[in-house]
Amino acid sequence: MKNFEGKVAVITGAGSGIGRSLALDLAGRGAELALSDIDTAAVADTAGRCEKLGAKAIPFELDVASRAAVYAHAEAVRGEFGRVNLVFNNAGVALNADVVDMEWADFDWLMNINFWGVAHGTKAFLPDLIESGDGHVVNVSSVFGLMGIPSQSAYNAAKFAVRGFTEALRQEMKIARHPVGVTCVHPGGIKTNIAVNARGIPEGVDTETVRKGFQLIALTSPDAAARIILKGVEKNKARVLIGPDARGFDLIPRVVGPRYEDLGVPLYRLGRRTAERFGIDI
Repeated sequence: MKNFEGKVAVITGAGSGIGRSLALDLAGRGAELALSDIDTAAVADTAGRCEKLGAKAIPFELDVASRAAVYAHAEAVRGEFGRVNLVFNNAGVALNADVVDMEWADFDWLMNINFWGVAHGTKAFLPDLIESGDGHVVNVSSVFGLMGIPSQSAYNAAKFAVRGFTEALRQEMKIARHPVGVTCVHPGGIKTNIAVNARGIPEGVDTETVRKGFQLIALTSPDAAARIILKGVEKNKARVLIGPDARGFDLIPRVVGPRYEDLGVPLYRLGRRTAERFGIDI
C-alpha cells in the first residue's frame, strides 16, 4: 500500500496516544476513518480534529474485549463506509504486578483487551481486508513482546501473544496469496497516558508522579510513532520497531539469548533501589 488516499482505516484506541496520532496523520493523507475507543468523549474529539483536516471520520464507542461488540462494530463500519482497507488494532492497557500478587480479575482484564482485542479486531475485519484487494492489518505489540520484564508478566504474556499471532497471520496471508499486508509493531516508551491509567500502581504513589516519571523515560512522541508505523505499512514491513529503546530490546535477546533473564535481575534491583531513594515504591 503506497498511498492512503481514499482508503478506509479502522483504528481502535483512537481517543488518545498513538491511535489519535495515526488518525490525524491518515486524515492529512486523505483517508476515511472509523475511530473507536471506550472513552466516547475522547474519540469524538479525535474525530472532530480529523474532520477539520477535511477527512470523513466517524467515532464509535467500543470495548475491544467484547467479541460481540467488535463484530457488531465491523458490521456498522461496513454499513457506514462500504469497505475496509486498513485495520490498526491499537487499544491497550497496562498492569504492574508480580505473578505471586496478581489478581485474576486484573490478569483477565489486561488479556481481554491487549490480546483478545487484537484477535477480535483481526478476525472481524479480515474478510473485508481480503475483499478490498489492497488490505493491511497492523497489530500493536510492544518491546515487552520481545523481552520478559519483572512485574510485567501479564503485559508480557499479551504482547508476546500478539507477536506470535501476527507473525503467523502474515505467513498465512502469503501462503494463501491474499492481498493483505500484516505488520507487528513494537513500540518502546511512547509519551502516552498508558502508565497513568494502569492498574497496580503502588499505594501512596499519585498519578502525577507516575505521569512525570513515565514522560522522562518515554523517548518517542505519539506523532513520531504514527509516522514510523505508516512508513512501515508503505514498505509492507513485517516488524516495526519504534524508538532507540525498542532497537535495544530487539538486540539484547539476539546477542545474549536467554541469559538476558539472569543479567536483568541485578539491573532491576538497582533500578528499584534508585526509585526508593526518590520515594517511589515499585
